[in-house]
Order: sequence, then structure tokens, then C-alpha cells
Amino acid sequence: MFRRLWWFIRAHKKKYIIGILLLVICDVLVLLPPWLVGELINRMRVGTLQGQGLVWNVALIVALAFLLYGMRFAWRYYLFGASLILEKTLRNRLFGHLTQMSPAFYDRRRTGDLMALATNDIVAIEMTSSIGILMLVDSLTMTLVALSAMVVLISWKLTLAALLPLPLLAWATSYYGKLLHDRFFDAQTAFGRLNDHVQESISGIRVLRAFVQEQPDVISFTKTADDVMEKNIRVAKIDALFEPTILFLIGVSFLIGIGYGTTLVFNSELTLGELVSFNLYLGLLIWPMLALGWLMNIVQRGSASWERLSDVLEEEPEITGGTESKGQEKTRASLEVTNLTFRYPGQESAALCDISLMVRPGQTVGIVGRTGSGKSTLMKLWLHFYTVPECSICVEGIPIEQWNTAALRSRFGYVPQDHFLFSRTVKENIVFGDEGASDEAVERALGNAALEVDMTHLPGGLATTVGERGITLSGGQKQRISIARALVMEPEVLLLDDSLSAVDARTEETILSHLRRERRGKTTVIVAHRMSAVMHADRIYVMDAGRIAEQGTHLELIAQDGWYAEQFRRQQAQATLEDEGEDA
Repeated sequence: MFRRLWWFIRAHKKKYIIGILLLVICDVLVLLPPWLVGELINRMRVGTLQGQGLVWNVALIVALAFLLYGMRFAWRYYLFGASLILEKTLRNRLFGHLTQMSPAFYDRRRTGDLMALATNDIVAIEMTSSIGILMLVDSLTMTLVALSAMVVLISWKLTLAALLPLPLLAWATSYYGKLLHDRFFDAQTAFGRLNDHVQESISGIRVLRAFVQEQPDVISFTKTADDVMEKNIRVAKIDALFEPTILFLIGVSFLIGIGYGTTLVFNSELTLGELVSFNLYLGLLIWPMLALGWLMNIVQRGSASWERLSDVLEEEPEITGGTESKGQEKTRASLEVTNLTFRYPGQESAALCDISLMVRPGQTVGIVGRTGSGKSTLMKLWLHFYTVPECSICVEGIPIEQWNTAALRSRFGYVPQDHFLFSRTVKENIVFGDEGASDEAVERALGNAALEVDMTHLPGGLATTVGERGITLSGGQKQRISIARALVMEPEVLLLDDSLSAVDARTEETILSHLRRERRGKTTVIVAHRMSAVMHADRIYVMDAGRIAEQGTHLELIAQDGWYAEQFRRQQAQATLEDEGEDA
């Protein structure tokens, strides 16, 4: 685990060197008080201790206490300060990595598990880099220094006898450490599932209440929480074994030390003061032995968390993009799809089959079809959200795999079906893709999205905070804010993925008339279920089961008398009935 963290330790070696050096000095200075106490006892026993000598020795012990106080503060500042930098670095690295991953990555990963990585797992790694290093250095230094003092200053025979239980201690900590690693890994995975359940339930709380599923969801959550508790109890059982095992074996060492040491005193091989000093030194070994157990505990937790984190960080983005960043003349973008067949990762059936179509610069193209026919999939592939066969999709005559991903997507204004809004103000959501947009551009986008009247009804107008995921707004308002967000960028290509489904027919016609006026000469692709949304398009494609079933202008498709014509007549009849109902 420390080898895995070496890149960070090397980068912040100054902090670690100063912290470790101060820690080692503290461990050496700690040996002086036991030696001074032993000397005082020997001088008292032989009657050579005088008042002035006692005062000087006590003053020296007090001075050492203050010196150790200051040095302990300093090494904690350097070691723990460096570990906080590691925590920040890993969080930044994880978040930056997540922003580079394609939608396919999030199709495989649970949100709750990713949240657990950013919280619990990174904290476990941070503890390894701080408390773990502290315990490693402290336990090794204190053990070596205390043993050296016991061997050199007291008796090597007594020291060897007192250390007889240590091999058993080493085996026990190693065995417990392996068990802890596996159980902590399982506990963190279960915690990720718990996070995912909470996130999903809170996001879908209105659906839960609408279907009166609160109690079943509570029962399901309780089962998940019980599983997390059970796995953490299994971890706690191993945690609980470390300290009693260590203290028991240290107690055996004390028993050996006192029993054999007393024999050596009776045989005049050891003085009483030396036996007292030996037991004080042996007492100093209690902390290193406990630290060794905690070290194994922390390192195994950190190691399990590092494996979970590395599993995510080592996953390469599927969409890397090329180097092309310049296209042809601005607002004259063309889109071309040639013999495209696409399957979502892990799926056997194809979402798109042998698709070929052309969107010429400045055209408005409509795409319609049954639900699940592949319309939204095509929108996502134009944005290069998923890997596609080489040269199957071209933007401005350049295959999308050759485009720099940011440069490619900056040419598009995309309005997805779910019209996601951030927990910010209305204006901040609108200028999300172009924070430098002028007030005039924002007002124009509001007008084109038919939002001016709605803004007067909001308490703060554009400064109104929309709440999490736009919860304070209606579906139509959220959808139109998403449209305004795309329009304010004045993109070369505007992709509307069923973006008018939540508005009424009159509002839809208002928005479409604005788009026809504002987007004249610019490329626009409209995916819709209402034929009225695409009837004015230059070209209309009808998709069915991932294939293009019909294509042509509105009049050509009506003449073909296929699915498009049938849907158009049905929707026209429905609209007529609704108008008659309103008039009545």
C-alpha cells in the first residue's frame, strides 16, 4: 500500500521528511525519562541522592515533557497536513476522471458506488497516508530504540526472554489483516449499494408517493441497511480481535520480564533500578505493538479502498477523440451518416441497422418514428457519446473519431429528452453553455423558447432558483429552459430530441415559428412524435426498429400513404376534436 502511495510521498517529501524526523527524535527522547527514573531509584537505594540532584532530575524530566509536546504538535502538522493534500488530490483526480467518461461507463457503474468512492474510500486511503505512516515509523522506531536500550543498558538475556511471544503476535496480526481486507472490501461495496438506493429513492420520491410505494421502499432500504450493518459488524469483529490479542501477548511478555528479572536480581546479575527501568522500557513497547495492530487495520482498509478506486481510475475513456478542431464555415455544418449499424455495449441486438442519411448545411431535418425506433440513439451518436464504426458518421465532412471531442460538441446545441436542470437560478441554467452570453442574447433565447410570460410569474424572474433538477418548475417550463440553454449558444447544429413533448400545440407552433425565423440558414434536426413539429422540414426520415422506413418531404410522405401519413391524419383528427371541444 505504501508503495502504491510512493508517487505522492515523493512529491511531498519535504513534509514527510520533517514529520518523520521529528517523530524519530521524539521516540528517542522518550527513552530518557525511564533511564532517569532508574538512576534515581539506584541512587536512593544506595543513599547517594541529594536534594539538589533530585530537583535537577525532576526539572530535566519536565523540560523533556514540554519539548516533546512541541515536537509532537509539529510532526502531526506536517504528516497530517500532507495527507489532507492527498485527499484533495484524489478527489480532484476522481472527479476529473468521471467527467471524461462516456455514457457507457455510467451504464455500468452505480451512482451510489461512485459517491462512496469519493467519500469513504478516499478517507480510508488518506488515513493510510497519515496515521498509517505515523504508526509504521513510530512502531518501528520505538521498538528498535526501546529494544536497543533494553539489550545495551539492561540485559540481553532478559530482553530475549521477554520477546518470546512476539512471533505469535506477528502471525496473528498478519492473519487478522488478510481477513480485514476482504471484509472491508465487501463492506464498502455494500455501502455503495446503500448510497445508490438512497439517491434513487430521493430522486424518485414523487413516483414512490404516486404509486403508494413508500412502505415497500422503506422495507427494501431496511434490508440494504441491514446488509451494510452485517458486513460492518464482520469488520468490527476483526477490529475487536487486534487489541485484546496484542495486550494479552504483551501481558505475557511482562510476566516473563518480571518473573525472570526477579530471578536475575536475586542472583545479583541485575540491580533493582535496572529491573524497574527494564519494565518501563517494556511498557514503552505497548504502544508500538498496539500501533502495529492498528497499522495492519488501517493499511488493509486503505488497500481495499485503493483497489476499488483504482478500478475506476484505470478504466480508460472509450471516447478519446482526435485532433481535428476546425471545421468549415461557421453555421454551415453538414451531418452525414453512412451504413451505420450500432449496438449498445453489452447488448446483442442492434439499436440502429444500416442507417444512411444526409443533413446538408442549413437544412432543417425531421426524424420521427415509433418509441424505441432509435431516434434518440442517433442524436447521441452525432455527439460521439458512444464509439461508432470508423467513417460511419461525419460532421462537416470529417469522421467524428478524428474530431477533438470538445470541438465537436461545441458545434452542437443539444436539447435532450430529460431536460435536466441544475440547482441554480434560471439564468445560470440558460447561460450554462456560454457564461459570457449578453443579457440581450438571454432575452432573445427566452423569447424564442416562449418563456417571457413564464418569467413574470416566477418570484425572482431570471434570478429564481429552480431547486434540485428543476423541481419547482413544470415539465413544459423545464423543457423550454433547456431549449433556451441551447439557443443562447447560437450553435452551428441544433439537435432537438423530442423537446416539445411537454408543451401544448399552440406553444409548440410558437416555438417552431421562432426557430424557423432565427435558424434560417442554420442546420437543425428535430426529433418529434407530433408530425406538426416536422412538417415544415426540408427532409423527414421515418425510423422503425432501428432502420429508416420512409423518407422525403412532408408532401412526399403523405403521398406514400405509409406510417407517417397515417399518424399525420390521426393527429390532425385529434387536434380538430380538441379545437371543437374548446369552442364548445
